[in-house]
Amino acid sequence: MLKEFRDFALKGNVVDLAIGVIIGAAFGAIVSSMVDDVFMPIIGLILGGIDFSNLFIVLSNPDNVAVPSVAFAQENGIATLNYGLFINAVVKFLIIAFVLFVVVKGINRVRRKEVEKPEPAAPPAPTAEEALLMEIRDAIKAQSVS
Repeated sequence: MLKEFRDFALKGNVVDLAIGVIIGAAFGAIVSSMVDDVFMPIIGLILGGIDFSNLFIVLSNPDNVAVPSVAFAQENGIATLNYGLFINAVVKFLIIAFVLFVVVKGINRVRRKEVEKPEPAAPPAPTAEEALLMEIRDAIKAQSVS
């Protein structure tokens, strides 16, 4: 059983999948940073200084305390609907989906080219001179065997 597990764990597909998951997680972190730290501030600036990560609706505030931020609401147990964070997540998803689309499209293009490769051409028929030389060779072989 241990040998079977080792064989399974060391198969190329399993190792490739593990590498893909690790690279995917790292890519996700890069996209998160890009969206949170680059895209959304620029979009917020264009839309009049809106901070998307701090857009929320207070759902329950029993003490009627002013809620200046999502972080404050979370620290004080105030229920909020954080639609700005949802917008950030949607933008992250769209970026990752687009990058994956481009990668898969590229892979499919390469695979199509491999499938469409023409069969190697059949060797050309021997020339008259080559045919004559082959006949002479065969005749000499026939004389030496007899």
